[in-house]
Amino acid sequence: MSSPFTKTVVFYIVPDFTMLAFTSAMEALRLANAVQGAQAYRWRVVSGDGLPVKASCGLTITPDGSIAAEKAKPNADRAHMVVVCAGWHVERAVDRSAAAWLRWTRNAGTTIAGICTGAYLLADAGLLAGKRCTIHWENLPVFKEKFPAAIAGTNLIECDSNIYTCAGGAASFDLMLHFIEHEFGRRTSLAVCEQAIFDRIRPPSERQRSLVRTLGNLNPLLLAAVEFMEDAMAEHASIEAVARHIKLSRRQMERMFAKELATSPSRFYLELRLDRARLMILQSGMAIIDVAVACGFVSSSHFTKCYREHYGVSPNKMRLKGPRSAQLQSLADAP
Repeated sequence: MSSPFTKTVVFYIVPDFTMLAFTSAMEALRLANAVQGAQAYRWRVVSGDGLPVKASCGLTITPDGSIAAEKAKPNADRAHMVVVCAGWHVERAVDRSAAAWLRWTRNAGTTIAGICTGAYLLADAGLLAGKRCTIHWENLPVFKEKFPAAIAGTNLIECDSNIYTCAGGAASFDLMLHFIEHEFGRRTSLAVCEQAIFDRIRPPSERQRSLVRTLGNLNPLLLAAVEFMEDAMAEHASIEAVARHIKLSRRQMERMFAKELATSPSRFYLELRLDRARLMILQSGMAIIDVAVACGFVSSSHFTKCYREHYGVSPNKMRLKGPRSAQLQSLADAP
C-alpha cells in the first residue's frame, strides 16, 4: 500500500556507473518498504538524455526518463532526494546540463547524495567547495588535486549542508540505512540489516580503507606514525617530523618499524607515496610531474627512478598498459 509519507528518490546514472553501489542503495529502500509493509520510498532512474546506460560490469539499465523530463515534473512528484551514481571514467561523465540541473535541484532544497565517484560530479557542479565529502579511495588522490576547495576525507560517509557523499560499494547500503533510521527509527534499520544479512550499521566516521586498520593490532605508536604519514603525503614530512609527532626519537621509531614491520620508516613512507602515485596514474590523465609533486617527490626524474625500481615499469608505461582499477593492477602485478 502507499504511505502518505512516501519519499521519492531519483537515481541519476552515468556511463560506467558501479552496479554494486547503485543496487545497494536501491535494495535498502526496497527492504525498508518490505519491513514497513508500506511504500515508504519510491524511486525512478534518470540519465542525461533518457537513453540506456551501460554500467562498468557491462549490464545496461534503461532509465525512466531524462534530466529534462525530471525538471518538468510537477511539484508533487519531484524528488525528495537525488542520488548521483558514478563509477569508472567519471571524468568522462561531466556534463554541463547535468551540473546545472544538480545546482537547480540543490537550490530547490532537495537532498543530494553522491555514491562511489558521484562526489566528482557534485564537485564539478560546484556543490562541494568548502564542504566535507568523501569518494571511493581509488579516486581520492586525483579528487583532491582536481577539487582542492572540497574537504575530502576517507570516511565511509560524509554529510555537509544536506549534501551526502559515500564511498560506494556496500557503503551505499550504509548511507541508506542512516536515512531509514532517521525516518523510521533504529528498529526498522536493524530489520533491514537482518533481511539483507548485513551484520551491522557502520558509523559514517568509519574509514573506508586505511593501513591503520589493515595493520591490525600493532603498537599504537606505530599506527599513529602510519596515520600521520598517510595524512601528510603531499608535504612529504620528514622522518624526524613523524618521530616528533609520536614523541619518539628517530632511532626509537626505526627500531619499532624494524620489529613490527621488518622495514624502515623511510622505506615504508616511500612505498606509501608510490602507491598513491600509482592510483593517480591509473585513475587520471595528470602529467607525471604533477603526480610526482602531489606525492611529495622533488623531481619527476627522481620519482620515475623510484617508481621503476619498485614496480618494474615506468609511470608512463604503467598508464599505457594498466586497467582503470588500481586495485586490480596491484593484485595482478604486485612486486
